[in-house]
Amino acid sequence: MAQARIARFEKVSFGQFEQGWHKAMDSDMSEEAVRAIYDAIKLPRRATAASAGYDFCLPSDLSLTAGESALIPTGIRVKMDPSWVLCCFPRSGLGFKYRLQLDNTVGIIDADYYGSDNEGHIFTKITCDAKSDKVLELAAGDAFMQAVFLPYGLTEDDDVADIRNGGFGSTD
Repeated sequence: MAQARIARFEKVSFGQFEQGWHKAMDSDMSEEAVRAIYDAIKLPRRATAASAGYDFCLPSDLSLTAGESALIPTGIRVKMDPSWVLCCFPRSGLGFKYRLQLDNTVGIIDADYYGSDNEGHIFTKITCDAKSDKVLELAAGDAFMQAVFLPYGLTEDDDVADIRNGGFGSTD
């Protein structure tokens, strides 16, 4: 049975990435240095033909000790059919070895996030919750998170007509 083709990953604009980078990294890095990071961003891909998850790769090197967190601007957005959602999880190997966690446990990317003022820029906050002195060290381009597209349904009496603008708690 052929899989449904329901989405497309894209990079956000350079301006949006640069803004997100400086906010997330509290960085005064030059425009040229941020541009080099942006230009090297890889779109999420599946590792094998039967993989459900799309691997998200780090835009820059990362080192976390036990208890440390990092906010990651991925530079990625996703355009998907409206009856689908993208669910984000840490890569399972990193979870086993370093207890790597997404701070919101599961990232939920709704189809209407694509049209937000921030272009639907997917950010994730991760924490190394290792119970030892292990240091999580990953290089730019290494996969750190996986995301799976899932269909969802609505209740018979659902009549929501509100429109999203933003992420992280924007619909409260």
